[in-house]
Amino acid sequence: MSRHDLSGKQVLVLGAYGFIGAAVTRALQAESATVQGMVRDLGQGSKILPGVSLKQGDLRELLVAQDWQDLLTDVDVVVNCAGALQDNADDDLEAVHHTAIAALADGCMDHGASVVQISAIGAGAAASTHFLRSKAAGDAALRASGVPLWILKPGLVIGQTDYGGSALLRMLAAVPWVQPLAYPDTPVQCVGMQDLCKAVTDAVAGHLPQGTYDLVEDTPQSLAEVVRSTRRWLGFPETRFTVALPPILTKAVAELADGLARVGWKSPLRSTALTVMADGVTGDPEPYRAASGLGVASLTDIYATLPCAREHRLTAQMTLLMPLVVATLSLFWLLSGLFGLVSLSTASDVLIGAGWSAPMALAGVVFWSLGDIVLGLAILWRPWAARACQAQIAVAMFYLIAASITAPDLWSDPLGPLVKILPAMILSLVALPMLDRR
Repeated sequence: MSRHDLSGKQVLVLGAYGFIGAAVTRALQAESATVQGMVRDLGQGSKILPGVSLKQGDLRELLVAQDWQDLLTDVDVVVNCAGALQDNADDDLEAVHHTAIAALADGCMDHGASVVQISAIGAGAAASTHFLRSKAAGDAALRASGVPLWILKPGLVIGQTDYGGSALLRMLAAVPWVQPLAYPDTPVQCVGMQDLCKAVTDAVAGHLPQGTYDLVEDTPQSLAEVVRSTRRWLGFPETRFTVALPPILTKAVAELADGLARVGWKSPLRSTALTVMADGVTGDPEPYRAASGLGVASLTDIYATLPCAREHRLTAQMTLLMPLVVATLSLFWLLSGLFGLVSLSTASDVLIGAGWSAPMALAGVVFWSLGDIVLGLAILWRPWAARACQAQIAVAMFYLIAASITAPDLWSDPLGPLVKILPAMILSLVALPMLDRR
């Protein structure tokens, strides 16, 4: 029997296929609410939330109340789970966290809808990051509108799946032998996804008084202890010692991650995430305890009730290895193309020996060498990475078949030029599922 009977409640979840949004959507459905999800990509949304009614929408384009009219038709409650960590080509924090949310507040006032806002611990006008300041601006706009409102500020969210901060925890826990950490002593308070979803469903049901609540466990732990707990939950061996990364190295990692974000790689090690972690992820659990009658589970209790299986360990390890895999594939194809151009005469002699004319052999080597270089560069651009892997597999297969027909002696060459293509092709196959965004 459900905890709440939300049948008849029409709920719109923003960011419905995100880490929090997908869990909230399923929790509301389990309580018999009629849920619609707003997502940027309908194709991606249908994979993650099959059977859920989805509407396409982008907060960067919903900047005045009128833009929300169709989305809010017959909606009783809007749950905003959408958000972004840092400005980049795909995300505009001011638009996503503030301007669109102010417009949403006006639209909800017009339609008589209420709002459950998933904000962030530490959000405030004087916060150290644009992420937290823009979140605070959106919270303030909602309060000023007079819309019926619940603002929930979760700590570090721990769920069955992983994304963002929880993905970073699991990736760090997968490092063997030694535990590298930036800010190992920083205080962190966690919240389980189950408790977060309960707070949302309580708000939608009207069982939680309107207000602003930090959703955090009672006692802060150091980041080092949180990672140790995550390592134990995943079943990885304890490390021999922890290495605290010096500030200069932490800054360099953040700058590298910010640079990679410009080509589409949204690492959880970007400067905003590391600044938030340096400040600590802490809040006050008492207001929520007083309003709800109980607090949220501790990290120990969260992990005690959260099943862990082989796929969780594998995902953590693959997340750790993915940068190395992509870098290796890029380097392999770039060097393959460059070596072909540098050794143009030697490479063309192989084709001439197979019966090609000299001009055709030279043109063929130049063409395929440039193609290799393009494939090596294309995998570095995140939107093209998966297609680049597919192209690498296809080109590798062509090389193997063409060489087997025109120059079969290459299979017995002591340097193994054809044999070496096989592991590169397999590595591209391995990279494909690793590149799946969610």
